[in-house]
Amino acid sequence: MKNELLAGIALVLAVSPVGAQEARQLSVPGNPILAEGDYYSTDPAPFVADGALWILAGRDQAPPDVNDFIMGEWQLMKTDDPKSGKWTHYPAIAKPENVFAWAEEARAYAGQIIQGPDKRYYFYAPVLEKDSDAQDRFAIGVAVADSPTGPWRDAHPAGPIISQRVPVKNDIQNIDPTILIDDDGRVYIYWGTFGQLRGMELERDMITPKGPERNIEGLAGFFEAPWIMKRKGAYYMLYAGNRAGPKSDCTPAVYHACIAYGTASSPMGPWTYRGVALKPVSSTTSHSGAVEYKGQWYLAYHTADAKGGGHFRRSVALDKIEWDDSVTPARIRTVVPTLRPQPPLAPTRNIARAASATASNEPLPVQYWIKSLNDGITKTAPLPPDMWGSWSPNNPASQWIEYRWNKPVTIDGSRIWFWNDQPAGSGVGVAPPAGWRLEYWNQGWKPVPGASAYGTEPGAFQDVTFPPIRTRCLRAVMTASGDGKGHAGLAVQEWEVLAPKTALPVVRDAEAKPASGCG
Repeated sequence: MKNELLAGIALVLAVSPVGAQEARQLSVPGNPILAEGDYYSTDPAPFVADGALWILAGRDQAPPDVNDFIMGEWQLMKTDDPKSGKWTHYPAIAKPENVFAWAEEARAYAGQIIQGPDKRYYFYAPVLEKDSDAQDRFAIGVAVADSPTGPWRDAHPAGPIISQRVPVKNDIQNIDPTILIDDDGRVYIYWGTFGQLRGMELERDMITPKGPERNIEGLAGFFEAPWIMKRKGAYYMLYAGNRAGPKSDCTPAVYHACIAYGTASSPMGPWTYRGVALKPVSSTTSHSGAVEYKGQWYLAYHTADAKGGGHFRRSVALDKIEWDDSVTPARIRTVVPTLRPQPPLAPTRNIARAASATASNEPLPVQYWIKSLNDGITKTAPLPPDMWGSWSPNNPASQWIEYRWNKPVTIDGSRIWFWNDQPAGSGVGVAPPAGWRLEYWNQGWKPVPGASAYGTEPGAFQDVTFPPIRTRCLRAVMTASGDGKGHAGLAVQEWEVLAPKTALPVVRDAEAKPASGCG
């Protein structure tokens, strides 16, 4: 009970069952909404029904060491007042195989629920189609129910309304549907991923394609997760963008995404890119939905911030959207994610988080992210942006990474965590270094004196100790593995620098200007 109080969570089982599981009453102090690691939630789709704010979400079920979208069911969260922190959680409201006779089990991808003109609820769900000869079997089905919690039944038992075969043949992956019922009652659906966005009008029965199917263009860096909405006569399309690079307004790392948006004066465009609504979050994927509730707009999105969270164990968060109405169409002010109260960081000898990082291969290849060097995180199954890396088609024989502090520090140790996908001695891929050493700035770069052995084993911290030195800059210089024909790339998940005594950690502001040179 003490741990629950410290976590700020109160959980009581409700008396009314939803399907095979009961609704749960939650009192949560902030984001993410489900944070305890018993239920992960992803791909949020908010909507308003019966005077309450609801969020449809998938459920991530991947083990912590598995990088795959293992998502077998959908769930709901409901609140009458987001500020109150009181939510009702409805687990397992639907599973693909229980709703669509033509669907395979699991792969409950990002869907959306919307109330139709007949006051029933329509659920647009991407699932895998059985017995299909399509190259990609993802397809979008439509379910219908009298309540958001179901029971849901297939509104089109003949099969999906969108796939690689219907309503017209295509070669894209048909997922991530988003729906708009316009002020005139016309219905529009949009969907797509991997840079391909489609749009189409539906009949007012919410099911039948009215067509034609159109390519949606003009949304710079579109990758996936479209979300259509309308405000003050303007149409807005939120989406996960991954236009990557060191000067990108979206993301420096291609595996990560921002939530970007564009606007149009009509449902099918033309669309104009407007900017970033949400910068990259702690999960590599980013998926959002927005809704107005009691006069306030909210952005629902997912992160990796729950207990045990990760890129495939994501959790839904909710924050307010603020608008700049001084321009037309109104600009979405970039949403600043909020977190529930966090415990203080423990005292540590590691002072790397106070430093700014740089490397010999800047600007980094867009699959890596230098901020990962000193973010305090190591993962069992990392993705490329969880590390600094140097792989390129022509890898050099040596690379270095460097920390710079704003003022001199005293240090007597360091720890480094190498990552690899090839064994030592390889001349391709990413391999452990053949060797490495530490250098510090003392009127020029000099070897750290008296250092212990430099281990090169990947997948765990390699510790080095040395007599105390004082400096503003420290480098780890690595000799690349080679096979006589070429050199492998290098990668580091985390690099710690140790002071002689423990102290409360200082974490450098990620937006702060990098520390100047070492001289």
